[in-house]
Amino acid sequence: MPKLLFLFFLFLRPHHAAEDFVRQPARPLVFTPHNRPQSHPQQVHVSLVGDNYMKVSWVTDENGVPSTVEYGKLPGKYDSSATGEHTSYRYFFYTSGKIHHVTIGPLNPATTYYYRCGGSGPEFNFRTPPATYPIEFVLAGDLGQTEWTNTTLEHINARNYDVLLLPGDLSYADTQQPLWDSFGRLVEPYASRRPWMVTQGNHEQEIFPMIYPKGFKAYNSRWPMPYKESGSESNLYYSFDVVGSHIIMLGSYADFDRDSDQYKWLANDLAKINRSRTPWVVVLLHAPWYNSNLAHQGEGESMRVAMEEMLYKSRVDVVFSGHVHAYERFTRVYDNNADPCGPMYITIGDGGNREGLAMLYKEPKPVISLFREASFGHGRLRIMNDTHAHWSWNRNDDSLNVVADGIWLESLRHSCSCAPKMEQKMEHSSGKDEL
Repeated sequence: MPKLLFLFFLFLRPHHAAEDFVRQPARPLVFTPHNRPQSHPQQVHVSLVGDNYMKVSWVTDENGVPSTVEYGKLPGKYDSSATGEHTSYRYFFYTSGKIHHVTIGPLNPATTYYYRCGGSGPEFNFRTPPATYPIEFVLAGDLGQTEWTNTTLEHINARNYDVLLLPGDLSYADTQQPLWDSFGRLVEPYASRRPWMVTQGNHEQEIFPMIYPKGFKAYNSRWPMPYKESGSESNLYYSFDVVGSHIIMLGSYADFDRDSDQYKWLANDLAKINRSRTPWVVVLLHAPWYNSNLAHQGEGESMRVAMEEMLYKSRVDVVFSGHVHAYERFTRVYDNNADPCGPMYITIGDGGNREGLAMLYKEPKPVISLFREASFGHGRLRIMNDTHAHWSWNRNDDSLNVVADGIWLESLRHSCSCAPKMEQKMEHSSGKDEL
């Protein structure tokens, strides 16, 4: 990257006020260079889009490359192909490469497909999620691109999984657009092999007053998710189904009050859930609603006040968040109190970002907080059947993958004490006192 351009983006980078907590020093930033021909694909990643379809996304420096994907079930033998669309964007003096997005399918479940992007370059492969239980999700928030990130990704890749869920803060580019390219190249060996489903964090905003007032230009161009398929008007919030699970990705940095499009969309999305088909309901967002760390205290409170009751009445099973660079697991909660019919809240913002860890917690520990630790790591949610799932948090603070926390969960759809209200429409529920 030219030195002048780098200094310009460094000047644009937001400078946050000093926080009242101490971070463990982060490991160095990893910048991943581009070492392929300009016509070859880079930053390849895949995502789920509708039943039995995948979206393949990649970038080329050469504009003449077609937005096509050839694919098949055998290496080097492509008996199917699809054509999609492309885009690009400008951010001050930076101009992105040609960003391709192609939807392929229908695909068979639990099947490895081999594919080539744009007619040239290396062959990639991915495995589709299974059609039936069990299914395993990996959760990693606030990834960034440091040596810690590399360790987290290596640990994730050491064991099989089906879908990666990321609750915001991907590249930590913070207006330095070449870091978006570096991040895409860093995660390509992983994100090209399993679907990555993401939502936005504060580091994706990249708002610049007057010039880029709406923000999310790079994020929306590079990481489009299946929002249209879920009836959403914005790539910042959406939902999808996979193997008995309804996954809802909320936008902490999109409007969420009662008059907002996101609020209305969420109410409609929750009302349409078929708990016989998807007994598990999981929500992801960036800024946590419950947090006993001194970092980012209260930043998710207004969203909690606006939306928590909807999640509670709909018997959401788990809510994952990022933002706080540490791990914390709460009991089932509603309105700041332990409640067996509320979601379990888990903060998993410890992927490996450049800002380091949030080391300090409120004391004494709130009774609703069951496990908390400021270490890097990742989580795994393995849904075994309609009734039970296992959650584990894997610490990698010492560069070893250690299961440091784990718990079995029962779906609220099948809970004896909470299930009776499950099948009733939301509008017939009048609040916590009925339940």
